[in-house]
Amino acid sequence: MMRAGTICLTAVVLMLSGLSTFAEEIRKESLLVLEPGKENPRNSEGDIIELKDGRLCLIYTRFTGGAGDHATADLAMRISENDGKSWSDDKIVIRCTGGLNVMSISLLRLAGGEIALFYLRKMSTEDCRPMMCVSSDEAQTWSEPAVCISDEVGYYVLNNDRAVQLRRGRLILPVAWHQGPGKERDTAGVIMCYLSDDNGKSWRRSKDSFKGYAPDGRRIIVQEPGVIELKDGRLMMFMRTNAGSQYICFSEDGGETWSKARPSSLASPLSPASIERIPWTGDLLCIWNDHSGVHPYPEGRRTPLCLAISRDEGATWSRSRALESNPDGWYCYTAMTFVKDRLLLAYCAGDKQIGGLNRLKVAAISKDSLISHVDSQEKTIPRVAGVSPARHAGILPAVAIRLKKP
Repeated sequence: MMRAGTICLTAVVLMLSGLSTFAEEIRKESLLVLEPGKENPRNSEGDIIELKDGRLCLIYTRFTGGAGDHATADLAMRISENDGKSWSDDKIVIRCTGGLNVMSISLLRLAGGEIALFYLRKMSTEDCRPMMCVSSDEAQTWSEPAVCISDEVGYYVLNNDRAVQLRRGRLILPVAWHQGPGKERDTAGVIMCYLSDDNGKSWRRSKDSFKGYAPDGRRIIVQEPGVIELKDGRLMMFMRTNAGSQYICFSEDGGETWSKARPSSLASPLSPASIERIPWTGDLLCIWNDHSGVHPYPEGRRTPLCLAISRDEGATWSRSRALESNPDGWYCYTAMTFVKDRLLLAYCAGDKQIGGLNRLKVAAISKDSLISHVDSQEKTIPRVAGVSPARHAGILPAVAIRLKKP
């Protein structure tokens, strides 16, 4: 007669084998890894844009004064002339000439064809504001940087790869405010947008600014917002929280006013997500640290890094596939760029040895791999006897942890 323990173990093995097609990492090609060194202890978040002649332009944050968020850093640029197979040496684009540092880059091809470079100029813990400069010669030279928030000095966080231009031309910078001169620091964050209808010459604050609250009324952290334009013209905002998931809200007037922020189905730690539209299919693509339970994860850490698809404008998301799954890893601040037949990713990929944010990776996923992942979502989820598909994700992490114990 089979013992109860053997039955349980057999069920676990069957369940894990049934889920293997979902837990395996999606195939990607490594294009660049920038390790920290003596002279630059942190190579951090950046963004990539394709130039008109097909070259790739990467601009990232190169720290020289330490690895902390307030340490001295410049913005460095690398160019690839062969689709990412090799890269030029660093060229400093924006130097830190005062205050703490410059960091968090967004590269955006404007409707008029110019390239806009947005970044944070961090003068102090009370003054951190987005800056904008423009290149009309494909990143060879840049205009003098101009501050995007001039109505009120404060500490505003704009993540990398967050600047958006809507179909009608409006520019949107989604930011979280944390402190101002003489004001008490608000770590939980106040969310707002800055809007420009004249290609960045002038900016104004959105009519709405808001704090985050759980369904029970408890205040929660809301930080590092992002915005995606939906097919019906509405905007969806997503933001990291300490409430167990990304929170979302919607705007029907181009970012001026927003619905009440609420939990989404994107379970995550206090870590940012990135959402963009796949040009080949029109679906939405999300890259984030999936803590739904589809993949094992250590509590609170920014791993694994995963990918999911939404075919209904963010209402529901496919079961995720892992991009990086090292339990000791730390993956976040992802920039996405669709170039020719590939998706390019630039993201922080540290670990306990070098520090969570100190390594920058650039990788590519082929169009075919991404499309096959979209197509695979039509398949049914394998069942384990006595366990519903909806509970697979919830059981997997607990079982995996138990199997490691004596």
